[in-house]
Amino acid sequence: QVQLVESGGGLVQAGASLRLSCVASGGTFSNYAMGWFRQAPGNEREFVAVISWISSSTYYADSAKGRFTISRDNARKTVYLQMNSLEPEDTAVYFCARRGNSGSTYSTSTYRDWGQGTQVTVSS
Repeated sequence: QVQLVESGGGLVQAGASLRLSCVASGGTFSNYAMGWFRQAPGNEREFVAVISWISSSTYYADSAKGRFTISRDNARKTVYLQMNSLEPEDTAVYFCARRGNSGSTYSTSTYRDWGQGTQVTVSS
């Protein structure tokens, strides 16, 4: 099992940018796809982006396409989410997760290990 710790969240105005980081420890990182999810109050956790273990493939939720970029540094055991042109609708707790189960890329059940999340708040 791997431990995941997110950071980089904060309070920003609409139109601003943030870069989230997720550092892994205690387990294998480079062989697994890594994803970012988010959860707003009263909502279910939803898929944001995923990156394959060799960074050759990335997929994004429609809400993230063109604004967010997922990347990873396997040597640093870190996955990033660069978020540009933030909107109030992006306000949520953002979680990184390591894929470990079979299933849909977009489903939370496909991911075995989760971080504790980092809060992103975008004011209008």
